[in-house]
Amino acid sequence: MTNPIALAQGREYLAIPGPSVMPDAVLQAMHRPSPNIYDGELIEMMPALTRDLKRVARTDHNVAIYIANGHGAWEAALSNVMAPGERVLAPASGIFTRGWAEMAEGIGAKVDLIDFGMSAPWDLNRISETLRADKDHEIKAVLAVHVDTSTSVRNNIPALRTLLDDLNHPALLMADCIASLGCDQFEMDAWGVDVTVTACQKGLMTPAGMGFVFFNDKAQAKRAEMPRVSQYWDWQPRVKPQLFYQYFNGTAPTHHLYGLRTALDLIHAEGIEQVWARHEHLAKAIWTACETWAEGGALELNVADRAHRSRAVTALRLKDGQGTRLRQFTETQLGLTLGIGLGMADWDGCFRLGHMGHVNGQMVMAMLGGVETAMSALNIPRGSGALEAAAVVLAG
Repeated sequence: MTNPIALAQGREYLAIPGPSVMPDAVLQAMHRPSPNIYDGELIEMMPALTRDLKRVARTDHNVAIYIANGHGAWEAALSNVMAPGERVLAPASGIFTRGWAEMAEGIGAKVDLIDFGMSAPWDLNRISETLRADKDHEIKAVLAVHVDTSTSVRNNIPALRTLLDDLNHPALLMADCIASLGCDQFEMDAWGVDVTVTACQKGLMTPAGMGFVFFNDKAQAKRAEMPRVSQYWDWQPRVKPQLFYQYFNGTAPTHHLYGLRTALDLIHAEGIEQVWARHEHLAKAIWTACETWAEGGALELNVADRAHRSRAVTALRLKDGQGTRLRQFTETQLGLTLGIGLGMADWDGCFRLGHMGHVNGQMVMAMLGGVETAMSALNIPRGSGALEAAAVVLAG
């Protein structure tokens, strides 16, 4: 490879699977003086904000807001429904289920982990075997990651709910939608999810710093049985505050709330069904390009079956550990930052494309063009016509 002319000046493109691209309108909404936290518009906007947040999760139940990342939201959810010594089931399709399970162990729960590897979705038969063997219903919750950001595997939440119902198993269905909410279709109430965990920095298009826990009456009943819940993580005062500060157990994340308000306005102006459809269409264009490149024998999609792929992130691998080299080229030479191969055994061979939230057709084509350019510069074998194939998908 000859030394190319660096083309990285200009506006950079962060195409990692979160934090995602932030809309200018969101950033502009946050660029303001600190507001009064005792009276005025910030306090007045909270009921509508929580209502519109629940609309994205498709629930009529409750939402608690935390000044935390997704890991904090994990702990918040667990702390309200899991007592020390109780069991949880964690079916893993990547590192994030394992991370959530480790957090459950950290608060004293006992974890039954079923590991499906780093490329496969859940095998419901194996999950069924574990639940059937739990005759005394010691398993109190199932930790279900909808989309694992590390692998781009998308799991079937409705099928898991059906399994629990068919077995008449009372365990709470707890869904991690950090990578999927506002990208992949998710229906909390219609799918029978009891607790949903997410964060603001991906499909919700707001800078990282807020986590959300949605929960229904069944989860609230379990909360009522808890011997104790730490004052900070307790969701009770957050959903029924007597005073404004109780929404956050202290000072509000003022500027994040203004950003989130604008992001929700963007989502609902587009319509959540259209948001899902846009992500679906863009993802199919990306998959088509990647499948075309894969014909050259060097590149492989981590998830073989389209039915099990996330619409927000695509995990890929290159032979001979070339993933890191490709990422370095796109970032330093083109101003395009791609995601690392998180948690993979062949770390240097893997990389990820983030296509979540504030993305459109021309952004996706630019990302694909950057990858094509890097593959050309690095002499990576690839099938021809990938960009044309993606363009045909988008044109359709």
